[in-house]
Amino acid sequence: MTSTSDVLRACFHHHIWATLALIDALESLPADRLEAQIPGTYGSMHKTVAHLAAADGRYLLRLTGEQLPPYTDVEEPPTLDRLRAGMRDHADRWTAFLDRLDAGTLDVTLAGRPDYPETPHAEGLFLLQALHHGNDHRTQVCSTLGALGLDVPDLDGWTYWAEGRG
Repeated sequence: MTSTSDVLRACFHHHIWATLALIDALESLPADRLEAQIPGTYGSMHKTVAHLAAADGRYLLRLTGEQLPPYTDVEEPPTLDRLRAGMRDHADRWTAFLDRLDAGTLDVTLAGRPDYPETPHAEGLFLLQALHHGNDHRTQVCSTLGALGLDVPDLDGWTYWAEGRG
C-alpha cells in the first residue's frame, strides 16, 4: 500500500530527476545556445537552471539550518557539472529532510517580513514552493529549447515512472 510519505518522496525524486535530466540535455548545447533566452522567462537557460538550484538550496537551508555549497544567483552561473553535483547533493538532503518529517522531529517557522507574515509550521509551504518553483523554471527552459527549434527533454511524471523511478 502506498503511504502519504511515499507519494511525497516520489514528488521530490521526480523534482531531482527532472532537473538532472534537464541539465543533461543542456550539456550538449554550445555556449551561445545555453545563454539563449526568450521573453517571459527568468533569463538564459543556464541562469535559469542555476537560479532553480540555488533556490532549492535556500529552501533546504531554511528547512534544516544546514549550510549548503554556495552557488548563488551571480553574473556568471556555475558550470553545469557543478549544478549537477549540487542537485545530487540536494537529493540526499531532501531524503534526510523527509525522514525527519516522517519522524515528527520538525517544526519550521518562517520568520515574518514586512511583506509576509510569520508562518509557523511552514514545512508544507516550503515543500510546495520547492516543487512548484522547480517545475516553473524547468518549463521555462523547455519552452526556450522548443522556441529555438531544439530537442526538448520529456520531464513529465509518465516518463519518470516509465523509467522505473516511481
